Amino acid sequence: MSKKQKVALVLASGGAKGFAHIGAIEALEENGYEITSIAGASMGALIGGLYATGGLDKVKEWMYELTNREMFRLVDFTISPHAILKGDRIMEALKAIVPDCLIEDLPIPYCAVATDLKTGREVVFRTGSLYDAIRASISIPMVFSPVEYGDMLLIDGAMSNGLPLDRVVRTEGDVLVAVNLDNYQWEDDESQPNKFENTSRLKTLSRKFQNKISALGNNYVSLTYDTLLVLMKTNIDMALRFTPPDIYLNVDLGEYGFYDYDDAEPISRLGREQMMGVLKGIDL
Repeated sequence: MSKKQKVALVLASGGAKGFAHIGAIEALEENGYEITSIAGASMGALIGGLYATGGLDKVKEWMYELTNREMFRLVDFTISPHAILKGDRIMEALKAIVPDCLIEDLPIPYCAVATDLKTGREVVFRTGSLYDAIRASISIPMVFSPVEYGDMLLIDGAMSNGLPLDRVVRTEGDVLVAVNLDNYQWEDDESQPNKFENTSRLKTLSRKFQNKISALGNNYVSLTYDTLLVLMKTNIDMALRFTPPDIYLNVDLGEYGFYDYDDAEPISRLGREQMMGVLKGIDL
């Protein structure tokens, strides 16, 4: 590729599975693609935002070395009726590696998606504190406390737009690239030109975690979890149909799931390998 192909990159939600975004980004760059804009929801907003600062490599090394014990040190429990974690410690740990900045000052256009719990409406951050936007976007229901923002109460962006294809800034001559993380099967047809389709079988968003809670039977935790899965899959289905990407990767992460934060490196490796497979032979 003599001239770099510009990419408008969209990164999906997916908890720890979002580490696959790191590898996918590396594969794009290694193949001569230039990421000229980025949009993300939840973990996609976190990885995308760190990439937009130019500091993803620094954070990556820290993420790869995280153990279960170190993750526990970052856990700040709360007595809030809305969630079990405050989410402040993880934000402070990230800021110590990559300082906060204004989104409008980033070298490439970036946006993060959150959801207003009061209205159910999508909230798109294009200005203001990067980490405020990320913190709002990763506010997983029942896990992280919602974020008060003006008269809104913000939760995870996956609840309204888990793959924000319609929010990323487009530039002339770019291609729209989407990285999804739930092995959702998007059926290609003539009205939805797609240069790659993942043919792996449908899996749950977090198989290992799902197995654990399913073993308890139909309880409020498993039912709530399944309800969130259905909502996220429906939102992503709509996003793909209304704004079909030029290149689509649905990362097959096998047994790795939503809460496997101590497996960052192997998850990232799978993202890289599968994106390399997607890009192989593509002639744009």
